[in-house]
Amino acid sequence: MLQRDLLDDAMRRALALAGRGPADDPNPQVGCVILDPEGRIVAEGWHRGAGSRHAEVDALGRVPEAWRSRPGELTAVVTLEPCNHVGRTGPCALALAEFGIGSVAFALDDPGDASAGGAESLRAAGADVLGGVLESEARALLGPWLARQRAGAAAASSATAPPAASPAAAPRPRVIAKWAQTLDGRAAAANGTSRWITGAEARADVHRRRAEADAILVGTGTLLADDPALTARAHDGELLVDPERQPVPVVVGRRPIPSGARVLRHPALAARGLEAPIRLRGDDLAADLAELARHGIRSVFVEGGPGIIGSLLARGLADEVLVYLAPALLGGPGLAIGDIGIDDISGIRRLDITETLPLGRDLLLRGRLPASSSDPPRYAERKRPADRMRPAERPRDPDHGHPADRPHPDPALIPATEEH
Repeated sequence: MLQRDLLDDAMRRALALAGRGPADDPNPQVGCVILDPEGRIVAEGWHRGAGSRHAEVDALGRVPEAWRSRPGELTAVVTLEPCNHVGRTGPCALALAEFGIGSVAFALDDPGDASAGGAESLRAAGADVLGGVLESEARALLGPWLARQRAGAAAASSATAPPAASPAAAPRPRVIAKWAQTLDGRAAAANGTSRWITGAEARADVHRRRAEADAILVGTGTLLADDPALTARAHDGELLVDPERQPVPVVVGRRPIPSGARVLRHPALAARGLEAPIRLRGDDLAADLAELARHGIRSVFVEGGPGIIGSLLARGLADEVLVYLAPALLGGPGLAIGDIGIDDISGIRRLDITETLPLGRDLLLRGRLPASSSDPPRYAERKRPADRMRPAERPRDPDHGHPADRPHPDPALIPATEEH
């Protein structure tokens, strides 16, 4: 087996590949890379959804001919234990064994009763197998899918309806939190203007990623300030995907949607038989996300303002972050994210970066917050009084344009600062 640092690096790449798969699919998002004896990638693959080739088979199909006569020297690094059952496709453990792979490293055990056991099958075939590589990172990626698996198993094993879960423990969609910022962490000028922080290439990338989500979420502050369309579209305004595949608009907050708002004409509404965007109160974001799961939404792309983004991060509800970083400076109070419940530097939250992608002059940083051994800090428990906050930290009242008196505004009231 290769050294652990080489396996960790390869697993980070496999996780990035896995994230390309559809988050709303019944199957998990899985990525696979094949390494040579020096730890160099010779092939890679990922699962594109139910019925398509699994990640391991996709990667094996891309192995160069020169290595096909020496498969025992290769190592497969997979984000989930290779499956051991026949579904729409054959078992991945068998495919790896028949290829003659020498070693297999994976992150998470397969939780399925029928699909588990791939590791033992590979060992029986003579492969060297190691599990638990970057397990926490893989669990963060697959959190919503694992929750659905647990919920399904519990329902199947009980003759009566299972007890109601608390909102925090209930299955929820995968949450992708996106924001754009300058190098000094600003997303708007002092007067609130923000178009554009990033360039055309970055904005086009946002729309491509929107098209992969089931829903797109903003607060009423963003809705009233920007009147966003919330569609996935090309630079010329043409839709990137058909109306029935457009992300469903979700609005958080209590203020009414203006009758002329563009979001009321969102093409997904008519295509899915909805009269208006899905509304959430915003008092309890964990419960709100559980409500979206009950609507059948499995992934949500969050483009809210600093309040909603900060609240999701503080509560540990963001599975992935997409930060579009512009090589520019703004200064002033227009911070890209709000309070995340940290008072002391010891509480700093460091991201595991899974991908960096140059987009014109800008840079996309894609990452995850590692799972913590303790509960994430509760947003409502922050005690610093408003009169001790630095000016840049004090939230602005969106209706009056001056610092709000309370240190914890409704996150839905703070508008997003750049609507892609």
